[in-house]
Amino acid sequence: MDDRVLIFDTTLRDGEQSAGAAMTVDEKVEIARQLEKLNVDVIEAGFPISSPGDFEAVQKIAREVRKPIIAALARANPADVDRAAEALKDAAHPRIHVFISSSDEHIQHQLNKNREEVVEMAAQNIARARKHVDDVEFSPMDSSRTDKEFLAHMVRAAVDAGATTINIPDTVGYAIPEEFAGLITYLREQVPELGDTVRLSVHCHDDLGMSVANSLAAVKAGARQVEGCINGIGERAGNTALEEIIMALRTRPDYFGVDSQVNAKQLFATSRLVSQVSGFAVQPNKAIVGRNAFRHASGIHQDAFLKKATTFEIIDPVEVGVPRSELVLGKLSGRHGLMSRLEELGYTPTDEELGKIYEAFTSIADKKREVTDRDLIALMSNERTSVVETYSLVSVQVTCGSNAIATATVHLTDQTGRAFTDAATGSGPVDAVYKAINRLVLVPNSLTDFSVNSVTEGIDAVGEVSIRIEQDDRQYIGRGADTDIIVASAKAYMNALNRLLSMGDISRSPEAATAV
Repeated sequence: MDDRVLIFDTTLRDGEQSAGAAMTVDEKVEIARQLEKLNVDVIEAGFPISSPGDFEAVQKIAREVRKPIIAALARANPADVDRAAEALKDAAHPRIHVFISSSDEHIQHQLNKNREEVVEMAAQNIARARKHVDDVEFSPMDSSRTDKEFLAHMVRAAVDAGATTINIPDTVGYAIPEEFAGLITYLREQVPELGDTVRLSVHCHDDLGMSVANSLAAVKAGARQVEGCINGIGERAGNTALEEIIMALRTRPDYFGVDSQVNAKQLFATSRLVSQVSGFAVQPNKAIVGRNAFRHASGIHQDAFLKKATTFEIIDPVEVGVPRSELVLGKLSGRHGLMSRLEELGYTPTDEELGKIYEAFTSIADKKREVTDRDLIALMSNERTSVVETYSLVSVQVTCGSNAIATATVHLTDQTGRAFTDAATGSGPVDAVYKAINRLVLVPNSLTDFSVNSVTEGIDAVGEVSIRIEQDDRQYIGRGADTDIIVASAKAYMNALNRLLSMGDISRSPEAATAV
């Protein structure tokens, strides 16, 4: 077995279990294609028996993403295993990932079984999975709280039944790094095939903030597959952040002595895509992919950094796909200069897309002295989250103040070019804008989330608004960016409404609105 660490990405399965992070089939396929560019070894595409949508996503990814192993999750029962096999039948490299609880806490209170019944269920369904595929992974769930002698017994039974990878999950983030490394060492001693003919894997959660540390301790102890998610998303407090594992191994070969085959230059682009699709912003101080990861504010730091970058940077930002420096763009810059900078940032817009981006760019450039890389990234985020525009926002005018009732006038056009105008009052300017839009679009919905983030610094900063609306228990994400936060809010709402309209059977012609 080659001595490298396989990267098992479960963003599309465990990551999607983050509350509020549901993804469409097309969004999952888009992320899977980007993970293929990142060169991860395994993509866990979903849990096929959980829903028709998850089955379709696994099936589509298996057909279209050919280089990595495509894994599908299955509980230790025949229906799950067979459904996973069906979803993976067109995969170039299929893997069925069978799991069952192993701790007494789970066996007694979740499964209502005894230990030997659980071991038998695991062995039978691993053997069943091997009849479908040659690559079968087994996970004894809640391993870190399982009696270690019983855990070794279960792992032995799984290996004898045909498991090719044994994954040891710290399912509830309970382990401590030294303790977890000791468990890995113990299992290798008890089941010699681990690390020899059977790959040893770990899957850690971040409930105590130690998922990355536990995973790295396991690698040091001999684990050769790490499971996790981009940006560390996942159920509850999240999973191991894969970008941190990848760069820890690459930055400290002197300590770990092993590496992955990941194309780290795709990390930043992958992080942004996952953030945009999931609706979860990456915290500014997030290691490797956060906004502040390669920025220096302290004067002492800046002085040393300008003399030699390695004084305060242990990773060259270019290694993870972050631009080394920013090109200053302003209102006098033309399309060629804009296109050149976008290409340096890793974007390749079409001529039609460039026209829309340039229009937005000039609007921002008229309002602020410099247009930074982060302004451009925000513009590109808007472009990739665009949908078919049933309605387009033309303009917004708002009057408000401490002693005035907030009033908004909104101008829209539809796909035929017809213009519509209406006005409304509200408890504040954003409320007034949304009520005016509602009077025109006439699509009932509930606003469930509203957040504002500053993309750049200063009083002329570009603000990015992210919202969620809900109709019939389905949620739709919308985004908008502008130096005027009211306009950004209107753009975000129109983006969400257009998503709703493009996915639902809803009348798309507003009633006649009176010009105001």
